[in-house]
Amino acid sequence: MKVFKYLFWILYRIWFYVLVIIPIIVMSPLLLISILRETWYPFFFRLARIWAKLILLGMGFRYCILKEQVPELKKSYMLIANHTSMVDIMLMLAVVKNPFVFVGKKELAKLPLFGFFYKRTCILVDRNSAKSRQAVFLRAQRRLKTGLSICIFPEGGVPEEHVFLDVFKDGAFRLAINHKIPVVPLTFADNKKRFSYTFFSGGPGKMRVKIHKFLLTDTLYVKDTKDLNNKARSIILNQLKAFEIN
Repeated sequence: MKVFKYLFWILYRIWFYVLVIIPIIVMSPLLLISILRETWYPFFFRLARIWAKLILLGMGFRYCILKEQVPELKKSYMLIANHTSMVDIMLMLAVVKNPFVFVGKKELAKLPLFGFFYKRTCILVDRNSAKSRQAVFLRAQRRLKTGLSICIFPEGGVPEEHVFLDVFKDGAFRLAINHKIPVVPLTFADNKKRFSYTFFSGGPGKMRVKIHKFLLTDTLYVKDTKDLNNKARSIILNQLKAFEIN
């Protein structure tokens, strides 16, 4: 029986990469057009959402969204969520309709094909470089001025498997305060179970998502960054614990 489980996991992982690459190849003419101008990013975003939904559907993932508040179209937000899986990117794209730009680690730009579009549409950061982190603020500022939202996984990467929820970095919250945009916390309940970074694990099933009530920053200052950070983390941590019980 174990042999069949391991065979399933191997094929399941291979199938994931097939689903990632094939739609990009098929849509590549449109994708290439969509990245020619920065003002055309919303068109790229719509294509990215189709790509994400195809992957989730093809992997047998059924996402269920619980909403305390819904982002308004044509408004900018700081989107944050816990980070446990490669499919966090796809789930965020599927769940949020407002065009947003990911702030992500530059290492992903090295991936074949996916990396080509990733480095041309996302804000890349070298977390070991203070200069790179500072550049993120300038690029994010330019994107926010065009009406886009920003998405950051504030744990600063995927924590080790045994970590329930890692400490949040301050960058997302400082950026939100500087630009007076609401922070939108999202909790991803099942991504680690469905498709973690442990190779021999995972499988089809439900993916629960909760979009929490927004945290407003209109009256906050930079000195309030840590308090906002702690409040957002507590919301996601408490929801993760509630999902564990249910």
